[in-house]
Amino acid sequence: MVNYFFDSYAIIELLMRNPAYEKYRDYPLITTVLNKIEVCWWALTRYDQNLSDILLKSLSHANEVNDDIIRDALIFRKQYKKRNISFTDAIGYAFARKNNLLFLTGDNEFKDIPGVEFVK
Repeated sequence: MVNYFFDSYAIIELLMRNPAYEKYRDYPLITTVLNKIEVCWWALTRYDQNLSDILLKSLSHANEVNDDIIRDALIFRKQYKKRNISFTDAIGYAFARKNNLLFLTGDNEFKDIPGVEFVK
């Protein structure tokens, strides 16, 4: 069975009930603490503190990252330096690759990159 790494974009699309993301709803939500921060920030700025707090608690199993993943993320970001890939996304991608997960996103910067499931 394939599992996915949910980047911030994918998590937000699930929260917004984007029909294109419905088929991913029952997969384990694997992400990093950095994506947790981005999603909670999105909720705080777009909605309110209450939603941000709910998400903060519900994303309690977000993964930490180690130095190997950070190193791989930096190399990946440099390799794709002409694309506007954030450090959070580069770390998420490196985490996904290291853990044999498909990187689930709708961020245009990841279109046509190996190991990515691109969904709009």
